[in-house]
Amino acid sequence: MPYLDYNATTPTDRRVIESMLPVFDEKFGNPSSANHETGLAALELVRDARSQVSKIVGMRPADVIFTSGATEANNMVFNGYSISKESPRFLVAATEHKSVLEPCLFLSRHGADVQIIPVLPDGTLDLDKLNEKLIQGADILSVMAANSETGVIHPTKEIVQRAHAHNVLVHCDATQAIGRIPFDAGELEIDFMTFSSHKIYGPKGCGALIATREARKEIQAILHGGGQENNMRSGTLNVPGIVGFGKACEIAMNKKESDNTLQQELRDCFEEKIIQNVPDVTINGKDAKRLPNTSNITIRGALADAIIANAPEIEISTGSACSSAAIEPSHVLTAMGLNTGEANESIRVSIGRQTTREDIDVAVNAIAKAVQYVRGKEAEIAGSMNQC
Repeated sequence: MPYLDYNATTPTDRRVIESMLPVFDEKFGNPSSANHETGLAALELVRDARSQVSKIVGMRPADVIFTSGATEANNMVFNGYSISKESPRFLVAATEHKSVLEPCLFLSRHGADVQIIPVLPDGTLDLDKLNEKLIQGADILSVMAANSETGVIHPTKEIVQRAHAHNVLVHCDATQAIGRIPFDAGELEIDFMTFSSHKIYGPKGCGALIATREARKEIQAILHGGGQENNMRSGTLNVPGIVGFGKACEIAMNKKESDNTLQQELRDCFEEKIIQNVPDVTINGKDAKRLPNTSNITIRGALADAIIANAPEIEISTGSACSSAAIEPSHVLTAMGLNTGEANESIRVSIGRQTTREDIDVAVNAIAKAVQYVRGKEAEIAGSMNQC
C-alpha cells in the first residue's frame, strides 16, 4: 500500500534503530549520573547527538535544548517568554502550525497581544503587511520555514532582517524544512527554531528547541525539576530518542540532495498526471517556492474525506496530522483565500525516501477513480434533492 503521508511522520530509518538499540541495555545509563562509568557513557552519547543535531541547522551544540518534539519546543518559546515579560506582543503568520497558534491564543486570554499576519493567495507571508508600523514594539515574530500542508516556503531571510531591524526576536518552526531544503539557522540569524525527530526518519517523542545564547536569556523554563538541559527543560533525558534523533540528522545531511531531487521529480510527475486524469483541480501554492515532496490539491465537486474513504489502497491525508481529526476546514487553506467548500475538497500528498514511480501511478489511478465515484454520488444526491 503506497504511503504518501510523509509530512505527518516518516518510518524510522534502520540505521537509526541500530544506533538506538545499545542504549536500551549495555548503555542504559542516566546522563545526569555523571559520577560513574555507566552515566558518563550515556552523557557522551547525548553530547555526540547534540553535535549532530546542531550541525544540520548550522548552530552550536550549546544552542540545542532537547524536548519531546516541536510542539513542546514551540510552547517553551511563547510560554517561557510570557513568564519573563508582562503583556508580551507576538506577531504570528496566519498559516502557522497549531502548536504555535494555540499557545498564542491561550496567552492572548491572559494578557498577551497577539496579531496575526495574513498570507498571500500563494501561501507566502504578505510582506506589505509586515511593515514598520506592525513590527515596532513587537517581542517575537513567528514564521515557519515551510508549511506542512502546502509545502510553501516563506522568505525567511527577508523576514528575519525586517524583524531584527526593530530588535524583534524571530521564532521559526522548521519542522518540515529540515532535511528537505537548505536551512542554516545560524546564517539566517534566527533566534529560536524548533523541529522534530520523526519528520526526518528518526524516532517519535524527541525534538529540539535551538536558541542562541542571547535569545535563551529572554525565556524561562516552563518545566521544573532537576534542572536538566541547562535549567531549560527538567526531566530525565530520553537518551534512546536523542541518540536516534542525532543519527537521523547525520543521515539527512548526507542524503538531502539525492532525496530532494528524486522527490521533486515524483511530485511533479504526480501533479502532471492528476491534472491530466482529474478534471477541475487546482494545485495550492503552485506559484510559490515549495518543498520538493509536498502537493496540496483542491478537487472541486468531491469532498476530501470521501476521496480518501474511497481510495483505501493508498494512504494520504487532508492536511496536518495534528489538525486532521478536527471537523473544520484547514486554517492554512482558508488563510490563502479558499472558501470552506474548497478547503474541504483539498487533499495532501507528501512523498518520502521509499516512494517509487509505481506508487505515484497507483495513487493517481486510485484518486481518479475515487473522484469519479464521489462526484457521481454527489450528483445523484443533488438530483434527488431537486426532485423533492
